[in-house]
Amino acid sequence: MSAAPTAELLGAVRLHLAEHGGDPTPARVAEALRARGRLLGDAEVLGVVQSLRSELVGAGPLEPLLADPAVTDILVNAPDQVWVDRGHGLERSQVRFADTAAVRRLAQRLATTAGRRLDDARPWVDARLPDGTRLHAVLPPVVVGSPCLSLRVVRARAFTLAELVAAGTLDAATSALLRAVLDARLSFMISGGTGSGKTTLLSCLLGLVDPASRIVLAEDSAELRPDHPHVVRLETRPANQEGAGHVTLRDLVRQALRMRPDRLVVGEVRGAEVTDLLSALNTGHEGGCGTVHANAAVDVPARLEALGSTAGLDRAALHSQLAAALSLVVHLVRDASGRRRLAEIHVLRRGADGLVTTVPALVRDTLGRTERGPGWERLTALCSAGAS
Repeated sequence: MSAAPTAELLGAVRLHLAEHGGDPTPARVAEALRARGRLLGDAEVLGVVQSLRSELVGAGPLEPLLADPAVTDILVNAPDQVWVDRGHGLERSQVRFADTAAVRRLAQRLATTAGRRLDDARPWVDARLPDGTRLHAVLPPVVVGSPCLSLRVVRARAFTLAELVAAGTLDAATSALLRAVLDARLSFMISGGTGSGKTTLLSCLLGLVDPASRIVLAEDSAELRPDHPHVVRLETRPANQEGAGHVTLRDLVRQALRMRPDRLVVGEVRGAEVTDLLSALNTGHEGGCGTVHANAAVDVPARLEALGSTAGLDRAALHSQLAAALSLVVHLVRDASGRRRLAEIHVLRRGADGLVTTVPALVRDTLGRTERGPGWERLTALCSAGAS
């Protein structure tokens, strides 16, 4: 078995092809090697061809990982440090890059594929690739050592509730409860930390919405893939190199309201758009939903309050809108083992001081046991009232 081509050899062939043009076919690679005074056998030439094509097509060395249906995240920290998540926490893969230059070339090529710029003047990028994969890359010296790549893989098909039950994310009784929440057109937020499965659960639930309903999605990066026949997807856009053309999530929420949505969905509430969403949910747009980063369901009102302040909405006004807009919070966690699970469902309650707090309606422990909380009767009453 022949040894892998060296970085020096690949660099020489790459330079020749750049100077003379053409794809890295076996004939052109052999010509480039002869021009550099290198004589290799057929096996070695094919090895160079394969290495170069892996750089020029798809995601290069990461392509096998992206093709693995179990992989949800790929993290490249260095040429010899490629980590993957298959739903059970991060594990180190056997994939290797030749050197840091190879990582940089791949990052820049993927950024170009997404229509973004990545170089010394703009050393990071956050974009969506054509297949829906979420790309984030950072170049030195912003990151020390090697360029870093983060790829979030988006499933082409949303999970079903049955699949989430089988995976242990929730149980059958909680699955039935979430169906009742959707049927009652209650507005809700799915909260949790990074990688806890918020987008996965939301995509699944949106697929259960009445097929006659029109769903309008507003997302910073289009990741939701609901299995539903009537979905309109809106995505933000960064400014161009002249600083023009920036489209914010708040812009999208406002446009979505003019598109006759039966269900308005904000993929991730992270800024001033929270005021427009809450206002919409207060003015007849029932059944709206979205996700938000939070450590626990009880933290969601404070988190939304902080986001509302970025739009100049004071505390009293935010809580007044929140009390009338949202009915419940569904909170997800990720265990130490990497397993994602639904941990809590809280209803919202407005106190005598006008501030909104959350009340546990259902709590699910690490063993999958569920316990009803003081908000259970309130939750069942909301589901019954909405369904009637």
